Formats: sequence, C-alpha cells, structure tokens
Amino acid sequence: MLTLYQFEDCPCCQTVRQKLSDMEMTYISVCVSPQHVERGAVRRVSGQSQVPVLVDGDTVLTDEQDIIPYLERNYARGGVRV
Repeated sequence: MLTLYQFEDCPCCQTVRQKLSDMEMTYISVCVSPQHVERGAVRRVSGQSQVPVLVDGDTVLTDEQDIIPYLERNYARGGVRV
C-alpha cells in the first residue's frame, strides 16, 4: 500500500495527488502540518521534513519530480504493479 505524506495547500502535493487520482491509485494519505517543525512523522520515514513524501514498501521518495516518474514506471492504471 502506498502512503503519501502531504498537506492540502502544498502545490507539489496537489500535483502528486492528481497523478495518483489520474492513475486510479489507492493510497493512504497522511496529512501533516504546514509547519516543518511539526513534521515528526515525515522525518521518521524520510529523514527530512519536506513534502510530498511517498512510501512504497521499502522505497521512500521525497520529491514530486521523483514520485511521478516512479509511479509511471512502476504502476499501470488502477494501481497494478508493473
């Protein structure tokens, strides 16, 4: 199961959410604070406080420019792993 750490007003997070929606992906959304100092959960999984962060098993991606190509490369429409 994919987990996306994000917050609603983040433009980069919106881009990733839209891609996940376009691909009809099922994922868990973890809404975090817009304040970096309040992102302990993000730091624990990624070692930094920036969002979006996508976790796919042992794979942790920390930037929408890495997340979107990863999704396109590894998943077909509907969330089927390629």
